[in-house]
Amino acid sequence: MEYIYNPKVYEELGRFGLRPRATTPPALAKEFVNDLYRHELRRLRARLRVQEIPKEGYSDRVVELRRKYFLLSIRVDFWAKTREPLSPEAWVRSPDAD
Repeated sequence: MEYIYNPKVYEELGRFGLRPRATTPPALAKEFVNDLYRHELRRLRARLRVQEIPKEGYSDRVVELRRKYFLLSIRVDFWAKTREPLSPEAWVRSPDAD
């Protein structure tokens, strides 16, 4: 199955270093972005635990992360639509195929 990604979603995915192919299921792309978000969130918590960052302002940093990963708040079925397969009548034969 092939997918046509929403151009804005595709652009946002590019900010995370993702360039999904037409065959990449949107759910897989979203799972990858979610894993990145969780990794950054855990890293932020770890920095808080070792007092590398102050407790004051921690929630602001979490909100900032949520904004960075706003794509996760969009339902995956809005990320892309399926490409309709070509009907056999639409196939083009090469003139030298015979």
